[in-house]
Amino acid sequence: MSDTAADLVRRGKQLSVEDREMLVDALLESLNEPAAAKLDEAWAAEIERRLAAYDRGEATALPAAEVFARARSLAR
Repeated sequence: MSDTAADLVRRGKQLSVEDREMLVDALLESLNEPAAAKLDEAWAAEIERRLAAYDRGEATALPAAEVFARARSLAR
């Protein structure tokens, strides 16, 4: 570990728990930025595809309560 990284670790350990959590989240997010951008792009395309199918009457919507009930039954 470089001196700079070691110094950052030492300084990071002096932060409050909440600030350390925010720092860890920010660092992890920075590592995942390229993959996250591709994933966001893919989800945006999928959302558009599903909305278009719904608008054409090719897909139906379920009430949220039903979706969550199904998810709970699958999780058991």
